Amino acid sequence: KNIMNIKFRFMKFRRIAGIVSICLFVVSIISLGVRGLSLGLDFSGGTLIEVSYESPVDLEDIRSSLEENGYPDFQVVNFGTNLDVLIKVSDQGGNSSIGENIFSILNEQQKYQIFFNKALEELGVDSLSELEDDKKQEFLDYVDKSYNANEMDENASDLLELKRVEFVGSQIGDEFLEQGTKGALTALFMILMYVAFRFQYKFAIGAVAALGHDVLIILGLFSIFGWDFDLTVLAALLAVIGYSLNDTIVVSDRIRENFRTERILEPIDMIDLSLNQTLGRTIVTSFTTLLVLFALFIFGGELLRGFSLALILGVLIGTYSSIYIVANMLLSLGLTQEDLAVPEVEGADFDGMP
Repeated sequence: KNIMNIKFRFMKFRRIAGIVSICLFVVSIISLGVRGLSLGLDFSGGTLIEVSYESPVDLEDIRSSLEENGYPDFQVVNFGTNLDVLIKVSDQGGNSSIGENIFSILNEQQKYQIFFNKALEELGVDSLSELEDDKKQEFLDYVDKSYNANEMDENASDLLELKRVEFVGSQIGDEFLEQGTKGALTALFMILMYVAFRFQYKFAIGAVAALGHDVLIILGLFSIFGWDFDLTVLAALLAVIGYSLNDTIVVSDRIRENFRTERILEPIDMIDLSLNQTLGRTIVTSFTTLLVLFALFIFGGELLRGFSLALILGVLIGTYSSIYIVANMLLSLGLTQEDLAVPEVEGADFDGMP
């Protein structure tokens, strides 16, 4: 009867899934060994500058200005309100003047923007796009020439407020990375102990293998594509461990119950049955979580980009590993009904009567 409830034969493709996982795992290890991670400023060290504007500013304009002035490695985000901007610039040498230099660059940029807007007002237009194509370059040349000739309003000299400049050394970043790694390894060890106690040691090996698979592949993707790895991504990895474990526990619990109750099915059929029974829950949970994460990725701004990206990858890979890595490990370790048999209490066959 229950074998008819197996709509999807997941284990039919377990060898293909195993090969794909091994390939991804090996590529990730090689990339991490050869290229390493593109460590963000939280780990690599740099200068932090907080600037306050009188009116909201486009962050893309700030990023473009920093690139043009020789600062290729930076982070620019709003801090608290859309008037406060937090800038992190890679500067492992600890140049104390970098904050003043960037403040000067931003102040000049703001002065130029005000002059630019005033020039548009004189022409009676709201934006450059309203001008004809042959007039745009002429207008820009006029603005540049006038600005360079110091025709800027003198009252526009104090447009920004430099709130703070701090330097974070790479030694502190190394400490962050070391502590974060210890935290992740401790979490994996505690998970191994819990699952071994709650289920059986073969489930514990499968759960830790799945978690290690998820974390290493996410790290590998960050290494391959050169995405910044900072403290928010590290926090996301720890969250991925918890999320993936939750799904793994649900699947493992169903497998255990079916091994104890379904006596006529083969192990591979019981695992397929268990995966089918938990599939609806897995899909709904992953889908609703992804909706929130994609909203964070699209609308959360630069500060949450790496965090949400790591979690999106974690949910997708974690869902896959809960189905294929854990189940594959259980079959490879030869899980049997005897492994999960409920031990009989000594003397249970006697009712105590003489």
